[in-house]
Amino acid sequence: MTSVQAVRAARAGAVAAVVSGIPSTVHALLTGRDVLAATRAAGTLLPGRRDRPGVAAGLIAHVAVSAGWTCVLAAAARRHRLGAGGGTVAGLAIAALDLGIAARAYPAVRDLPRGPQILDHLVFGAVTGALLDRPQQTDQETTSTTSPGCSEL
Repeated sequence: MTSVQAVRAARAGAVAAVVSGIPSTVHALLTGRDVLAATRAAGTLLPGRRDRPGVAAGLIAHVAVSAGWTCVLAAAARRHRLGAGGGTVAGLAIAALDLGIAARAYPAVRDLPRGPQILDHLVFGAVTGALLDRPQQTDQETTSTTSPGCSEL
């Protein structure tokens, strides 16, 4: 991966990490639940914090998990164009892994409403896939629609 592709992937992951919490936040606001509950629950994923949820720890865990999944999606995008649709499918797979594993082992994650958490993952995948697939400027001032890392034949 070139440095340009790494920056592009980092930007895609950062945007996706920020906007991916919108569904669960809106759900919390509409239902009168704690809007920071998911953030605190994420904090329990850090070593030594399983029974100690916290906002700062949750932000750190969210950034780390988002960065990890962004790397996976960027690697996939080097071989296949994801776009928003492929990213959404990837987000569903990520949700199955994240929520399936974390819900069993971490009570704070298990206690979160499942639907909004799945939607958060779908948004993360869709946004990451779409941003990784956006046309990029080339040295010749033209645009390229290949995914980062894909070589043209």
